Parts: sequence; structure tokens; C-alpha cells
Amino acid sequence: MTMAGKVCQGEQAILLHKGERSGIAVLHGNMFYRKLCSQTANGFLSGYTCGRYLRSTVHLDENTLKPLSVSPNGRQLISSVSLCHCKKSHKVFPRQRSRGSFGYYSFSSPVPGGCLEPSDKDGIGKNSTSAYYKSEEYDITEAKVDSLPSPDGANEAILVGGDMQEAVPLWQDFPKRWVIVLLCFAAFLLCNMDRVNMSIAILPMSKEFNWNSATVGLIQSSFFWGYLLTQILGGIWADKIGGKLVLGFGVVWWSVATVLTPIAARFGLPFLLIMRAFMGIGEGVAMPAMNNLLSKWIPVSERSRSLALVYSGMYLGSVIGLAFSPILINKFGWPSVFYSFGSLGSIWFALWLRKAYSSPKEDPELSKEEKKIIMGGSISKEPVTVIPWRLILSKAPVWALIISHFCHNWGTFILLTWMPTYYNQVLKFNLTESGLLCVLPWLTMAAFANIGGWIADTLVSKGLSVTTIMQSIGFLGPAFFLTQLIHVKTPAMAVLCMACSQGSDAFSQSGLYSNHQDIGPRYAGVLLGLSNTAGVLAGVFGTAATGYILQRGSWNDVFKVSVALYIIGTLVWNLFSTGEKVLD
Repeated sequence: MTMAGKVCQGEQAILLHKGERSGIAVLHGNMFYRKLCSQTANGFLSGYTCGRYLRSTVHLDENTLKPLSVSPNGRQLISSVSLCHCKKSHKVFPRQRSRGSFGYYSFSSPVPGGCLEPSDKDGIGKNSTSAYYKSEEYDITEAKVDSLPSPDGANEAILVGGDMQEAVPLWQDFPKRWVIVLLCFAAFLLCNMDRVNMSIAILPMSKEFNWNSATVGLIQSSFFWGYLLTQILGGIWADKIGGKLVLGFGVVWWSVATVLTPIAARFGLPFLLIMRAFMGIGEGVAMPAMNNLLSKWIPVSERSRSLALVYSGMYLGSVIGLAFSPILINKFGWPSVFYSFGSLGSIWFALWLRKAYSSPKEDPELSKEEKKIIMGGSISKEPVTVIPWRLILSKAPVWALIISHFCHNWGTFILLTWMPTYYNQVLKFNLTESGLLCVLPWLTMAAFANIGGWIADTLVSKGLSVTTIMQSIGFLGPAFFLTQLIHVKTPAMAVLCMACSQGSDAFSQSGLYSNHQDIGPRYAGVLLGLSNTAGVLAGVFGTAATGYILQRGSWNDVFKVSVALYIIGTLVWNLFSTGEKVLD
């Protein structure tokens, strides 16, 4: 391509051109055109790229294309003086790529009847998606052309009949709202990696420090002491100052506490209990902060998928923690899992500070198009300054959330904290086998959470309510498979029942865990803080009660209590929950 005022040598050109792009035509020399479809007086060509670096939006004006004559068969004979001619590998429409040279012709000197299309003449091949033609030499002396440098050293020119902007790599066009989702996913991955490593490390630690089952249960439950304290506070904090600062604080806090855990254990049991509680304080703000962020960044049509992906980070964190903890313990000793896992938080925090914003309106790099998708025409409201506690606690769906969250988390936290011990003591697997087999249920949860999210968003897009059915599966599925676990006689069947129980539990991400944003999006952080406080209490009492039950009873008794609570949760959810907004 040469600069304006020079001659451009034409070569083989390919243009992917769809009929609905009205008012745009590409031609060479004197080419016969015919009417295709109706058009407005003004149209535009958008998203065409010359090479890999230039993008142009070409607006039509009345001085660009002039009909010269009419052929005997009634078709117009047309020429043009406005041209962009680039010889590069180029995008014609987003994510469609072809090779060759091509020219742009814009016009709106209205051609009666509409847009134009090449006729079958002079060997020009044409089908429904592409027009192939051989271009000639064009003099663009009168064209208004600018140039930008090419990495190959040549100049590429672009018609400046409208907006011109520098093309960006494909990865930079990745939706910013999903960058936020992926960063939250990574935070929750670290969250469960740092939490479940104790489930494996507790086995060699209990031998080294001579702890009995009751002491082990106390240590496991001490995490929830701190976790309980920051649920509501984290929600209030996130709703007032934004989720970015709150989630960033949480990750840094619990990562430091994780690194200090082995040191605290050497000082004695009280210090270990305090450090585990400190770790819980950091992780306690994660869910409310995340819920606040996604309520602002994610449109309703993508809510279940985004939440499912974030929570699958927790499940994959359990997978990684349970898989790698035995390896690290066997090679480097049990303190190594705390040092290695805890240090990863610093890497995440650096990315978080650079990429995350509490809301779309705070992000200076967010495109107008994506902001429109996120906002969905809704009116942005001022940050929460006063929490209407009386109004919130007067709503039956809020209490359905609180009670159901308690019932759900009792069984979930028991499996999270006690599953390696069950595999080791009951199924007689060694440390490495226990850790690896614990991975299967969490992998199942990660898979089914995302499957459930896609199903839920598909149904929501069709105008259907999904919270009741999804949460019913999330309750009754685990209840059924834990009932079967009581009667299994082989280790393989026990592992299978555990996996199926956790897999069906994952449907809760599209039920219970998305309902906070349904009933009160403005108070999403506070609502999750409230309900998760009940869930944490279930973790505190359930984990400690399991140690007590095992000293006097059996694992069957542990499973029976969980099944009973799942059934209670199902009844409460179906009677009192709703998918409609009840708080404004």
C-alpha cells in the first residue's frame, strides 16, 4: 500500500460480506451491481481491519459514490473514488480471518432500493457468504488517507471517513466482567487450598502432638470462630466501600495466617487455635465481598454461570490442596503445605490491585459496549449507607436463606473437614490414598456446579425461575447418597457415594448461593453475610459435634444427622423462598 496520491497495485482479494451490511459494496473498475435489500439513507461499515493493527469505522456521505450510467438490462454501472487498499492478512468480521488484498468503497448517494451486490460477470465468483474478485489499479489521489507503521516496515493506509482506532490483540478484548470473575475464582481457589491442607496435615500433626479425636475436632472447628465473626461485618463493609478492598484484605490476611500456622503449632495448642481463628477472619469476608462484586459486574443473564465458576474455584482448591498436600508432607514434612500454599496469596494480590475495580463505573478501561451489557439499562444507585435491618429481617425469603444455609453447610463442612479421616480410619486408606481419593468428590462438584450454572442461565433466559428446583436437587441429592453410604460394604462404593453426594450438592450454587442477588441485589453482601453466618455456625457445631459423636457413636450416626438437616432444608426452601426481588 502506498500513501495518498499514489497508485495502489491490485491483487487477488477476498471479502466476507453478509447481506445485512446494508449500504456497503466492494467493487473493481466498472462492475455491474443489482439491488438486494432495503436500506436507510445512511449506513456504515464497522469492524473492518487492515492487517493486524488498523481498524476503521467508515461512515457514508453523499460525495463518495456516484452512479454513472444504467446498463441495458436496467442495472446500474457504478464507480468510486474513495478507497482503502491494504495488502495484509486481515480480519473482515470479528473472529473471521482471510488472506489477500482488498478495497473499501463506501456510499450513500442513495441507490434506490437498497444495498448492492456483485452480479455474476467477468469471472467473479460469488456465493452467500463471500464475494471473490480481481482488483485493478486505483488512483487514490483524491482520497483522504492516513497511515500507521507496520511491523514489516511497510506503510498501511486506512480510509478516514469515520473513526479510526488501533486494533488490539484478541486477549485484550476479553470481557472485563469475566476478568473479575476469574480473579474471584482464583481467590476462592486459594481459599480452599489454604483451608483443606489442615484436613491432611492434621493426621501427622495429631501423631506428633498426641491429639485425640475431640482435640482434632476442636482444632478443625477453631477456624470457624474467626470465620463467623466477619460474615456480617464483611458484607456491610463490602456494601459500603466496595468489594475490591474487602476481598483483597481477606486474601492477604488469611495467607499470612496460613504461613504462621506451623509456628503457632510449635508454641502450643492455644496458639494454634488462635491462628486458625485468625485465618477464619480473613476467609470470612471473601464470600460477602465476592457477592457484592458480582452483583455489580454481572448481568442477570450470566449470574448463575459466573457464580458457578467462582464457587468451582473453591472445589478445585480442595482438589489441589488434597492432591498436593500428601506429596509435600511426605517429601518436606507437614509444615511445608502451610508455607507453600500461603505464599501464593501475594501473587494473587498483585494482580488484584492492578486489574480489579469494585464496580464497572470505577473502571476507566471498560468499554462503553460492555458497560451497556452490564448495566442492562438499569439506573445505578448510590452506595449503601444505612442497612435496613428491620426490613431485611421481616422478610420470609431472608429467613429461608438463613435456615437453608445452615442445613446445607452442616453436611458440606463435615465432608470438607472429616473426609480424609473417614477414608483413613474407616476405609483404611493410607495418607496419600486418602488425599487423592478426596479429590474425586470435589472434581465432581466443580463439574456439576458449572453444568448447573449453564442450565440455570438457559432457563432464566427463557423466563423461568430456577432457584427452587436447583436447590431442591442440592438438598435431596446429598441426602439420598449419604443414606446409601450408610449401607455400602466396599471402599469403592463409599467413594462413589461421596462423589455423587458432592456432585448433586453443587447445584446449590444456582439455587441458594445466587438467591441473595435475586431478592436484594443492593444488599447482596449483607444478605450473604447473614445467611453464611448461619452456615458458619453449622460448620462450628457440625465439625465439633462430629468429633463428639465419633467418640460415642459411629460414622453412620454422623451421616444420619446430615440427612435429617438436608430434608429440613428442602421443606423450608420450597415453602418460603422466592426468586423475585423483595428488597430494593
